Amino acid sequence: MHDQIVKMLPEVDEISDPDLREKTIKTWISALEKSELKLADLQSMPFTLLVSDVNVTFIEHVRTVCQMCIKTWAVLQEAYGDRNKVNRNVLIAGALLADVGKVMEFGYKDGKYVKSKHAKYLRHPFSGVGLAWEQGIPDSVMHVIAMHSKEAAGFPRSPEGIVFHHCDFIDFELVGG
Repeated sequence: MHDQIVKMLPEVDEISDPDLREKTIKTWISALEKSELKLADLQSMPFTLLVSDVNVTFIEHVRTVCQMCIKTWAVLQEAYGDRNKVNRNVLIAGALLADVGKVMEFGYKDGKYVKSKHAKYLRHPFSGVGLAWEQGIPDSVMHVIAMHSKEAAGFPRSPEGIVFHHCDFIDFELVGG
């Protein structure tokens, strides 16, 4: 399944820290092992259940937001160089893992994607942090996962959390919302 995750999420190769890259992949594998979904579902399911008639898949959303984060980092790096406070590896790993908890939040019933039993108790930021914790993902990356949604309102975000939050909501509002 390792190679299939890398093929599905080629942006994982943008993480230059080999340990963080492997832990990011293992987090995805763990999520799938704990879910009723299969790998193929990630490429067909909608990226959100909050709105109807979404025509953007989960993987399209994850990859697009990650690519937006990478490009935002590049602009900041070009403009500010050493003054750029955003850690590229943390940003990319956080972008790839921010929605990993949705793998446990979604189910499939009567021919459509629905909220799973798990989703009655935990939204994806909480599940995502749990999955990441289990794989030894650094706190700085778990912060991005935890701080990207409404549950983080009022809590200060790291530079990586700020970039991801805005890229995520740009994609959500323009495409899915």
